Amino acid sequence: MSVAAVPAASIPSQASPRERSRQRAIRRFRWSILVPLILLLAFVLLPVLFLQLYFSFHQWTVYLGSWWDAEYVGLDLFREVLTDPRFGWAVVRSLAFATGSTIGCFVIGFALAYLMRRPFRGQAFYYTIFILPMLTVPVVVAYTAEMLLYQSGPINDLISRISGIDFKPMWLTDPNIALPTVMLLEIWNWAPFSFIILLAGLAAIPSEPIEAAEILGASRWRIFWEVELPLLRPVIFLALVLRFLEAMAEFPKTWALLQGGPGTATETLPVYIFLTTWQYFEISKGAVMSYLVMLLMIVIVLFAIRLLRREKQSLDAMYAGQKAAG
Repeated sequence: MSVAAVPAASIPSQASPRERSRQRAIRRFRWSILVPLILLLAFVLLPVLFLQLYFSFHQWTVYLGSWWDAEYVGLDLFREVLTDPRFGWAVVRSLAFATGSTIGCFVIGFALAYLMRRPFRGQAFYYTIFILPMLTVPVVVAYTAEMLLYQSGPINDLISRISGIDFKPMWLTDPNIALPTVMLLEIWNWAPFSFIILLAGLAAIPSEPIEAAEILGASRWRIFWEVELPLLRPVIFLALVLRFLEAMAEFPKTWALLQGGPGTATETLPVYIFLTTWQYFEISKGAVMSYLVMLLMIVIVLFAIRLLRREKQSLDAMYAGQKAAG
C-alpha cells in the first residue's frame, strides 16, 4: 500500500505540534492510571487467584496438614457445590436481596435527585442530610438497627402509638421478614449513592432539548418522559448496575445483625462463603464457591457493559440527528 493511499489525518506527522502534545499528554495520563492497576493485579490479585484456583481442584482443609500436599480431585468440588441446595438457596437470596435493594435505592435516589435538581435556599443542608446514611459505617448501622428494631423497641412503640394498635413484629427473629428487614437497612444506607449519581446525570442534561419542548407546548410530564428520561438512561443503567453489584457483596450488616439467621433466612452468598471457609474450615469448597460467584459477576458486568454501549450509541445517534436537523 502506497503512502499516498493513506489518509492525511491518519499520519501522525500531519498533526499540529499542539495536537501531538495533547495526544502524548493523554497517553501519559492513561498509563499513569493503568500502571498502578496492572502492578496491583500482577503482584497481589493474580497470586491470590492462582492459589484460589489451586484450592478449587485440590481437596484441603486446615486439618489436613500442608496445603501443598492436598489431594487432586479435579471437578468434584465444582459438582459438589453446584448440587448443594444450601448454595442454591444462597444464590436465590442474594439475587432477591440485590434486586429489591437496588430498586428501592433507585426509586428513593431518583426522587430525591429530581427534587434537588434546581438550586434553592438551604440546598446544602439537605445535601448533607441525604448523604449522611452513606457515610455511616455498616456495622454501626446494624447495631443501631438491632436496638431500634427490638420487638419492644422504639420503632414498634412509635408505630403503635401513631396507629393506635399493638404493632410488635419480630423484625430480626421472624424468618419471613428478616431478609426484607436487612434489605430496608441496605436501602437506607445506600440510597444516597444512587442519589449522587442520578443528580449528576440530571445536572448534565443539556437545556436545549427541554427548552425546545417547552416552546412547542409540551407538558411537564411529557418533557420528563420523552426528553429527560431517555437522556438519563445511560446514567440510570450505571446506577443500577453499580448498586446491584455492591448489594450482591453485602456482608457487614447481615453478619453483624443475624449471622445468616434466623436459621438460614438471611444466609446470602457472602455469608455462606464466610461460614464455609472460616467456620467450617472447608477452604477448597469456599474457593470453588468464590470462583463461581466471580464468574456470575463477570457475566452480569459484561451484560451491563453491552447495555451501556447500546444506550450510548442510541444517544450518539440522537445527538447526530439533532445536529443534522439543526
